[in-house]
Amino acid sequence: MSAIPATYLSIINPLIGMAREIMEGGESLAPFAFVGNLTTKETFPVRLQTGSEEQKDDSARLIRHIAHRMEADFVFVIMEAWSLRADKLRQASEILERYGSIGASPYRIDVVSFALETRYGMWMAQIPILPKGASKRKRTFGAPDFRHFTEAEGRFVDLLPVKDKDRMPTGTLH
Repeated sequence: MSAIPATYLSIINPLIGMAREIMEGGESLAPFAFVGNLTTKETFPVRLQTGSEEQKDDSARLIRHIAHRMEADFVFVIMEAWSLRADKLRQASEILERYGSIGASPYRIDVVSFALETRYGMWMAQIPILPKGASKRKRTFGAPDFRHFTEAEGRFVDLLPVKDKDRMPTGTLH
């Protein structure tokens, strides 16, 4: 399975559109996770605190707690981030060693990061943030090109509770 199932797209596409509208309106994009249950059709937004490592850990714990209570089927995370230019990706280790972080390096680019975690794997996309017209405040991003991952690591992965095989989501996927 490489494409995001239609059921998830119907939920995340409006959220992606809302993120674009916020940026095109001249606002910064606050980091959010949307925790959802396909059976109950509930989606709960969680504002992520990203000011420190401890706050990030606390945010991940909160998402896991909410996902467990909701018996969640998916978590969709949207946030602004820094990434490396494509021509510098192979040098990531050296850049981190030299500058201490991607954000402190002269090779960083601003991106919008999307991550959809489901029982079927994780889909991720990073899209460069571009200026919107002549405005200095208004920004935008293109269409996300999601890639499917069966394995991922990090603070904001493995957020879903473990479910019995008999209790998989009942909503139609395609």
